[in-house]
Amino acid sequence: MSQPYTIQDEITLPGFAGTVHLPGEAGYEELRRSLNPRVDAHPALVAEAYGVADLRGALLAARQHGVPFAVQATGHGTHEACDGGVLVRTSPMASVLVDPDRRIARVGPGALWGEVVAAAAPFGLAPLSGSSPSVGVTGYTLGGGLGWLARKHGFAADSVVRAEVLLADGRHVVASADSHPELFWALRGGGGGFGVVTSLEFRLHPVERVFSGFAYFPIEAAAETLAAYRGWIEDAPDEISTAVVLRRMPEDAPEAVRGRHVVMVKVVHAGEAEEARRLLAPLWRAAGPALLDETRPSTYAATSMGGTPNRHMDMFETVPDEVIGTLVRAAQHAQTVEIRHWGGAMARPGQDAGPVSHRGTKLSVIVDTVVPGLAEELRPYASGGTFLNFLADPARTAAAFTSGDFRRLREVKRAYDPDGFFRVGHVTR
Repeated sequence: MSQPYTIQDEITLPGFAGTVHLPGEAGYEELRRSLNPRVDAHPALVAEAYGVADLRGALLAARQHGVPFAVQATGHGTHEACDGGVLVRTSPMASVLVDPDRRIARVGPGALWGEVVAAAAPFGLAPLSGSSPSVGVTGYTLGGGLGWLARKHGFAADSVVRAEVLLADGRHVVASADSHPELFWALRGGGGGFGVVTSLEFRLHPVERVFSGFAYFPIEAAAETLAAYRGWIEDAPDEISTAVVLRRMPEDAPEAVRGRHVVMVKVVHAGEAEEARRLLAPLWRAAGPALLDETRPSTYAATSMGGTPNRHMDMFETVPDEVIGTLVRAAQHAQTVEIRHWGGAMARPGQDAGPVSHRGTKLSVIVDTVVPGLAEELRPYASGGTFLNFLADPARTAAAFTSGDFRRLREVKRAYDPDGFFRVGHVTR
């Protein structure tokens, strides 16, 4: 029989089957960390859960002792410290099951996108995964999930069909269109502040091969490229997803761009290579001769687009010349400035869609460095909205939703977590 873990004679986890890491231990130091360098969490313990019973035991222990409680699969999306509390890591709960006939994947709360992509690929299917294979599926999806197939198939949250959820009082329920429908609505883009999702089921899509990769151009063409991109996106079909990135390349980059400041075009086209090249030709002409072109046909499973660490994010309906000038100047101080095209299926939600908001956004700007004055210069042109996956400040959670959706989310929060037990990170207080 498992023995209770006692932490400073205060917190016990009776019957906990997983591994508990205490302050001062190597495992604690590794697992407490977030990918966000501004979050330096010091929980009372870090517990690696092996199943729902472990999750429930950790939750009830945190309730009993009145300490914060937080769950994470990876360090992605951790924006607030769980100091003095119980931090549960779900990495051991990484099951992935694919039903190719129904085109459905069922995953545990520790699953990573790379694992789902690999499991779906033999059947010619693909999930609406994120930019990196190391991103956790559940947190990404609960926050909306903007992937490189989103213009064709929508947000990852839109593909969810069922979730199993551990509630604040220890109950384990199923959320779907027919069971706890308000909770099901909230989970599809409203974040993780309503319960602990212990399994998630979502649709897969018939995408086996894509045209994808990166092309690099001289930074001197940055303003012209962005101006051309502004017009080019107006006629871009849903099958093509792109971003224009102003980036200082690292010293381990390919020789043609090593250490250079470049304009990089990122592309994933869910279609034939010839069509993709025809669509991209106007951008290539505006940017000038490529320093290096790494775009090519590929399997979706082999496509890894990478992401831009978010230190500043704004949404735009268009990028006027004033914004282009500001971004070009910002790129002199930042490692990466990414301008990404939204729209397509993201802007056409079904009638039963969850609260992923600002769906009409055409463009987003993400900067990986705090640039003094940048927010003030962009504010007159930005929409004022943001996206939950990209929002680092929990005090601004409401900005990720329409006012009506945020009111509804607060009602769901009161119904399922009336005493506000889930309070670390993005919650609808």
